[in-house]
Amino acid sequence: MSFGNFPTQARVVELLQRSLDKGRLAHAYIFSGPDLIELESMAGQLAKTLNCEFPIRGPSGNAIDCCDQCLSCRKTTSGNYPDLLWVRPESKLRIITIDQMRGVMSTVNLKPTQGNYKVTILVAAERLNVQAANAFLKTLEEPPDSSIFILLSLDPSRLLETIHSRCLRLNFAGSTSATMREEDQTWLMEFSKMVAEAKGGLLARYRVLGNLLQYLGELKARIEKDLTERSPLEQHEDIDARLRERWEVELSASIEAAYRLRRSELLLGLQWWLRDIWLLSQQSSTELLSLPSLENFSRVIAQRINGDEGLANLKHIERTQRLLGTNVQEALAMEVGLLKLKL
Repeated sequence: MSFGNFPTQARVVELLQRSLDKGRLAHAYIFSGPDLIELESMAGQLAKTLNCEFPIRGPSGNAIDCCDQCLSCRKTTSGNYPDLLWVRPESKLRIITIDQMRGVMSTVNLKPTQGNYKVTILVAAERLNVQAANAFLKTLEEPPDSSIFILLSLDPSRLLETIHSRCLRLNFAGSTSATMREEDQTWLMEFSKMVAEAKGGLLARYRVLGNLLQYLGELKARIEKDLTERSPLEQHEDIDARLRERWEVELSASIEAAYRLRRSELLLGLQWWLRDIWLLSQQSSTELLSLPSLENFSRVIAQRINGDEGLANLKHIERTQRLLGTNVQEALAMEVGLLKLKL
């Protein structure tokens, strides 16, 4: 594999190769995007390039890509290179713990054993708990010589601001924005119509909750199918048992991280919709609406509530999003928050 295998990330590749050629690589990066497998592949490609024995060189004579054939490249691909450290959420809470980061810090402070750089890749870096993140800050402030840190994140907003300030962030194509995905817009249209036609009450709220959970279940099933088909587990038959186990763990973590991102996007869309309902309940200008295509349904609902109830709805959806960022069961978090909505 080479950087040429990432045609949709041409801008990121150009920035990395330019920095490599000029010898101005940052000591720490945040790779942010919606596809954790792609982020891992790009981080691995950079790690191979940094320690390749026969690299492709740029105009300045510095390595800008790997040969993908030398012993270092092969060891990096197989996960057996001594100067490459992968860190993943491993505890029952699916977080990166302070003990893991202490292990990282003791390792990176040693000189590289075979290559030019010690490369540390933190997968799902937003899963650093507070203690681990604060401990990691000391290393980011005074990074050891010949060390590179690459933080991979589907939701970089959950990283400490002090970590952001010490890393160079590269946004991969396809990162989330204020625009909803077409399939989510289609679902929200049907969802808002259903709510508008309902008469309110507890039974109607349970119906709303059930509809949302059903859609989330369909999303997760599609994500699992897509990532499983792209996993190396589906591409290689004869795999060492330990490597198979590692890939299975990685696949499971990738599915969960990608699903959490999609769920977060969808709930953000719901938050915009609830904001529109609150604005309409206040007789605000329709120019302020985030989802004007849903105005008719939103207006029906807005006529059933007052301004205080509209604001309370926004607080409920925000609290639900915070709960989902913890270890609370999804269905319980949804029930605690969404059954309180006044619609």
